This record gives sequence, C-alpha cells and structure tokens, in this order.
Amino acid sequence: MPTVPPLDIDATVVDICRQHANAPADLIEILHDLQEQIGHVPQSALPTIATALNLSRAEVHGVVSFYHDFREKPAGAVTVKICRAEACQSMGALPLIERICARHGVQLGGTSADGRITVEAVYCLGNCALSPAALVNDKPVGRINDERLNAAIRGAMS
Repeated sequence: MPTVPPLDIDATVVDICRQHANAPADLIEILHDLQEQIGHVPQSALPTIATALNLSRAEVHGVVSFYHDFREKPAGAVTVKICRAEACQSMGALPLIERICARHGVQLGGTSADGRITVEAVYCLGNCALSPAALVNDKPVGRINDERLNAAIRGAMS
C-alpha cells in the first residue's frame, strides 16, 4: 500500500473529511478511506479527524480501536487473514496460525520485523465449505494447509 510522507497526512485527512462533508456519521467511511490511501490510521491523525467532524478525540479513538480492520501502523507487503470461526477452527485453523506465525516470526495481529508479512485473524469469511479458509492480500484461499498457504504467500510476494 502507498504511504504518504508525514507532512501530507494532515492534508490528506482534511481532504478525506471534506469529501464526506465533515459528517460525523461518515466516520467509519472516512477511516476506511484514510487507511486505503495511506495504509493505516495513525494516532497522529485522530485529532485532525476529531476537529473536522466536531467529535472528541476519544470518540474517534474508540471507533478505531473497536474495529479490528483499522491499523495504527502499516501492514506488511503481504496480509494474511486466517478465519478463526467454528468451521475453520474445527478443520485446523489454530495450529496453522501458530505455524505461520512461528515461521515468519510474527505474533497474530502483528507484522514481521522485516515488514514482509502481517498475520491477522478474521471471524468468518463465508467460505465454510472450503475450511480452513484465508485471505492473502484480499484473495480467498480455501482448504488451506501449510503448502497452499505458503504458495499463496509466495505468489503475493512476487
């Protein structure tokens, strides 16, 4: 994902808020737009969003921290989201998560030190018939095992 130099973050935030008419009801859409444009929702942007929408910084922070899709730091070059819903767990998702995290030296929900991979949990991808399921850079992969997941990650890195 592209990153914006630090000096441009406030201008980007103001522009996105204006595109949504500074409407407090559009906070989630604004946060999604910001994350899409710069790759994350930095803490430094929250006061600017709060001011533009006439909300408290705590209200904005509450939304950012409540929803797991918002990141405070940029994700890795490859984002792997593994389903942890019941069907996928029953088909071995948890041991798979443990192995991928160990292999890449990352904790669930984090990014590897080299910035190459982010591993996250999701709770239902709607692909239960092909469990365990994952998304690798937003592309669904069903019936994942170590081989299929590693192949999808390699494909996403190339």
